[in-house]
Amino acid sequence: MKILIIRHAEPDYEHDSLTEKGFREARLLADRLKNVPIDHFYVSPYGRARLTAAPTLEARGEEEHILPWLREFDAPVTLADGTRKGIPWDYLPAVWTSDPGNFSLDGWLDTPVSASGDVRARYEEVAAGFDGLLTEHGYRREGYIYRAERPNAETIALFCHFGLECILLSRLLNLPAVPLLHGTCALPSSVTTLVTEERQEGIASFRMLSFGDISHLTERGEEPSFHARFCERFTDDTRH
Repeated sequence: MKILIIRHAEPDYEHDSLTEKGFREARLLADRLKNVPIDHFYVSPYGRARLTAAPTLEARGEEEHILPWLREFDAPVTLADGTRKGIPWDYLPAVWTSDPGNFSLDGWLDTPVSASGDVRARYEEVAAGFDGLLTEHGYRREGYIYRAERPNAETIALFCHFGLECILLSRLLNLPAVPLLHGTCALPSSVTTLVTEERQEGIASFRMLSFGDISHLTERGEEPSFHARFCERFTDDTRH
């Protein structure tokens, strides 16, 4: 089984849409995916993800299947200084690295910051939805592995968001979520590919073949978006 996790194209967050560049990225993504063997398409309910998926679905004559839990990983929290954050993972480095729980596979769900919001409940919603989807496609989670109840070579595509993507990768690869959220960057319209390995009959695990691939942009001369990145130097004029 293969999973494609696709981040939405460059966003217009204010209108939950795409920028002009984002629409170009979505069309280039469709050119790349129109002939890729994909059996099932699942889409976040947010507009920026649906608009990213639309050109691919149209090119292939497919319909969108919206999954509510694929929306961005939203669970407002309050930091120690009283700052209210709409998403529970965009902290400054000095903040998130100061709590050892953020380096734990499950401990980050119970840190004081996470406990100030519904982070665990939101995570459990995503985990239940994702595990249920994989079970439908033949792979049932058991502990930290997956029972290959119906081994197959299907490919499923998930059009979603960077924060949510890191939560899915944490689940699939059994890695702490917070370092993934702060130490990786899946640029807009990028494609991450994972595949099952069944080295023991009936027991599957996932291996990431590529992360944040944007070759559909670079090969066509489209400059990658800076969204999801921050300034390389504090004195930069780029995003702080």
